[in-house]
Amino acid sequence: MGEHIIKLPDVGEGVAEAELVEWMAAIGANVREDEVLAAVMTDKATVEIPSPVEGKVIWQAAKVGDILAVGSPLIRLEVDGPGNVKPGEVVEAAPPAAAPVKAKPKSAEAPKPAAKPATNGAAKPANVSAGPSPSGAPRAEGDKPLASPAVRKRAADAGIDLRRVHGAGPAGRISNADLDAYIESGGEPQARSGGLVRKTSVTDVPMVGLRRKIAEKMAIAKSRIAHITYVEEIDMTALEALRKQLNETRKEGRAKLTLLPFLMRAIAKAVADQ
Repeated sequence: MGEHIIKLPDVGEGVAEAELVEWMAAIGANVREDEVLAAVMTDKATVEIPSPVEGKVIWQAAKVGDILAVGSPLIRLEVDGPGNVKPGEVVEAAPPAAAPVKAKPKSAEAPKPAAKPATNGAAKPANVSAGPSPSGAPRAEGDKPLASPAVRKRAADAGIDLRRVHGAGPAGRISNADLDAYIESGGEPQARSGGLVRKTSVTDVPMVGLRRKIAEKMAIAKSRIAHITYVEEIDMTALEALRKQLNETRKEGRAKLTLLPFLMRAIAKAVADQ
């Protein structure tokens, strides 16, 4: 018996890395030659990786959503025969994608720990009304927290008193992000009667494959493309009268004039003037 390491092949010209989007062979599964082991996605296409040998899966280099470099170990099989791993040869167990993996939810929530230091300094409820209260500090009695119905329902389901959550929005309004920051900072839910189990209505689902690429491209477009809307009211009475007059004098069989040719002429003259 031996071991056979299968590396991520060069799946396209100019491709240096690929995202693992699906495992077709689980650890412990027996695979045949040419059986598909995994699917990886590049900027150009999704590619299936077949097994060059028959064997049993004993190790996987990464989990779905990780980024692997071309030429890095992908999967290890136990095979009949010597395999391609020499006795005593040390094979890197850590996948190359461990560092490059982009955990977008984490990066987006990076500023949230800033609320933690403020927790240590908040001890007197009397100071709550004087300024923004840190996470965990109760509001003054009778001060109703501002939050949307969805946030209130989520807090109620999780057993959290919104009066103890700091709202970073206008007038201290509490958002889902504020609620997440409170939970991450160690905020404890209220004791609930009846032995109900604490639950939350939010489940983090990592974006992989096409969805991740779409999100990346949309983020790039948002940061690089100027988003602007310009609205101006124009009196079109005279233009409509002219269009009606020209249509009445046009010969039979000729297409009626719409607003488009007038608008195109106006744009052409405006561009020429600039």
